[in-house]
Amino acid sequence: MTKSSFFDKFLNKLSLCGPLGAVFFFYLIGLFIFTFFRFVLMVYYWDRVSATTGFLWIFPLGLRMDTLILSYMLLFPAAILFLFPKNISSVSDVLLKGFFTLLLCFFLFMEMSTFSFMEQFDLRPDRIFFEYLKYPHEVMATVWKAYKIEVFFLLVIMGLAGKFIYHSSDWILKNYRPWGWKRRLLVLPFLVAILIFGGRSSIGHRPANISTVSFSNNHLVNELALNSSYSVLYAIYRIKHEGDSFRLYGKLSSEEVKERVKKQCFFPEESFVPSETPMQHVQKSPFERKRPLNVVIFLQESLGAEFVGALGGLPLTPNFDRLSKKGLLLTNLYATGTRTVRGIEATVSGFLPTPGRSVVKLGFAKKDFFTAGALLKEHGYTTEFIYGGMSNFDEMRSFFMGNGFDHVYDELTFGENIPKGAWGVHDEYLAQEAHKIFLAHGDEPFFAVMLSTSNHSPYDFPEGRIELYEEPKTTVKNSMKYADYAIGEFFKLAETAEYYKNTLFLIIADHNTKVRGDNLVPIHKFRIPGLIIGPDVPHGTFDKLISNVDMMPSLLHFTGLNTVHPMVGRNIMTIPEQAPGRAFMQYSSHNAYRVENDVIIMLPHKEPKQFTYQEDGHKLTPTELNPEFYKDALAHSLFPWLLYSQKQYQVLENYKKRLPEILANEASQKPLD
Repeated sequence: MTKSSFFDKFLNKLSLCGPLGAVFFFYLIGLFIFTFFRFVLMVYYWDRVSATTGFLWIFPLGLRMDTLILSYMLLFPAAILFLFPKNISSVSDVLLKGFFTLLLCFFLFMEMSTFSFMEQFDLRPDRIFFEYLKYPHEVMATVWKAYKIEVFFLLVIMGLAGKFIYHSSDWILKNYRPWGWKRRLLVLPFLVAILIFGGRSSIGHRPANISTVSFSNNHLVNELALNSSYSVLYAIYRIKHEGDSFRLYGKLSSEEVKERVKKQCFFPEESFVPSETPMQHVQKSPFERKRPLNVVIFLQESLGAEFVGALGGLPLTPNFDRLSKKGLLLTNLYATGTRTVRGIEATVSGFLPTPGRSVVKLGFAKKDFFTAGALLKEHGYTTEFIYGGMSNFDEMRSFFMGNGFDHVYDELTFGENIPKGAWGVHDEYLAQEAHKIFLAHGDEPFFAVMLSTSNHSPYDFPEGRIELYEEPKTTVKNSMKYADYAIGEFFKLAETAEYYKNTLFLIIADHNTKVRGDNLVPIHKFRIPGLIIGPDVPHGTFDKLISNVDMMPSLLHFTGLNTVHPMVGRNIMTIPEQAPGRAFMQYSSHNAYRVENDVIIMLPHKEPKQFTYQEDGHKLTPTELNPEFYKDALAHSLFPWLLYSQKQYQVLENYKKRLPEILANEASQKPLD
């Protein structure tokens, strides 16, 4: 380094501060990394940021959150620098240089990774970021196909930055003026106190956390006030609470939670069955059938309503649009979350969303957790999950196999010769394999959940199947069109088969793609397509606001079965006219409860906010909080965690034995012993 350089002068000034100089060095370099990328992100999203009043608060709040994480990280090097004499050993010297270099490079890596992550999820990296690391094959294939140039520049910059930080750390550790032991021991308690205060960033009972920066109704602006290292480390910390809604959102008594949820279901009072599992109730089908209908759910990866022509979206789904004339098109259907496992828990289990991880991935739900598979298996169905990728992804295999599904078919099952993409078997081949499986059932009833994969970054699909909507080929819109092509291919096969006339089909998305927006919850991005086709299903549209938790009760309506289950979703064919439409949406740690156009958003450790939703413009206008509406929203936020944590979401015990008696008592409206 040349003595005339500004950075040399900067290091020389720091060296005069003794061991404090090394502490200041780490703090200032970390602060520079966070602030620089915060500014770049603000410029990158300027159109959205500048539309928000008071957006410049992202910098003082960002300084607070940056100081928080840097203070915690400085405790370790501060202890070494102040407890031991300078250069006491080469080991401590190398340890400190390695610590500074690795941690600052980690900060840099997280900030650089934020751009592609926010492009996909509109969030700072959270638990999704590190959970995906458990699936290196899928992740590396996606990254290599979609982000080659970005990866190259990231590696180059990381290498150069690592070298610079290492040599700078080496210089300051070798050249700072040492302090005597008395001075070091005198200053150390004050430094530790300052760092602990900086880490808490609060003099109150509760330290600052990720909600501290929620100063705006613009979700993106709040995210920019964070730094990505803190957001991902906080997500790891929060795992131990597994989304405990009571801890995040507030408290109601268990009884009030259950009563408020029960009231909003609008089920006949005589249909409820006394049970340790709340909400167990009788649902009867109005159809008498010689055999119950098969049920096939074709769960579509990331197919948002905005891409579906029949729902007023882009002209990318000619096959779905054609099929919508043959069944009941759900025009006002909303997903509960932004991940595939959210779509599974809602559609297959009828389960409301919890903060944190989906129950598909939680320990208490690996066995004896209610699913439609477990219920229909009690009625003699063969039950199966058919997936184009690896079924261990997101722990789906253990969830299905532990909860009533007889068979799981996935990429390994289909063999090596079937064409595959980064995430597994292409959708058209998934459809062909599923068709073969269904044919093998003959006249025996079956329930199948099919999950597609092709409509996922890096959007690779076979050549020559569709007329491209745009160039280049590997774009989300072309991928949507290919997903629709596969739907069409599946129904071409199914319509020629004997099982078709005895099967109820639901085509539904798990969630939308790239769920983002300036609101605390971008409600319009949760709208998804849904279409029910089968015997006695009316042809037309259903326009009331509904959720994907309503799908399974609605399918049971047509099957010809009389069942008992704990799902709080409504049967859309029997919803009372006076019952308002409703939907539930989990977005990161925000939980939205929507009734018609009134919305309450539950925020962790903060007061909830109420809005009026305007579909025209997708705006959330703040309104005064209605106490009763708030309690209903809180009850629905707490209820799923209550069921999960107390293991109270199951198929009724001794189901086959008890069902005849329950149905008889329900018919006569007598209480069940």
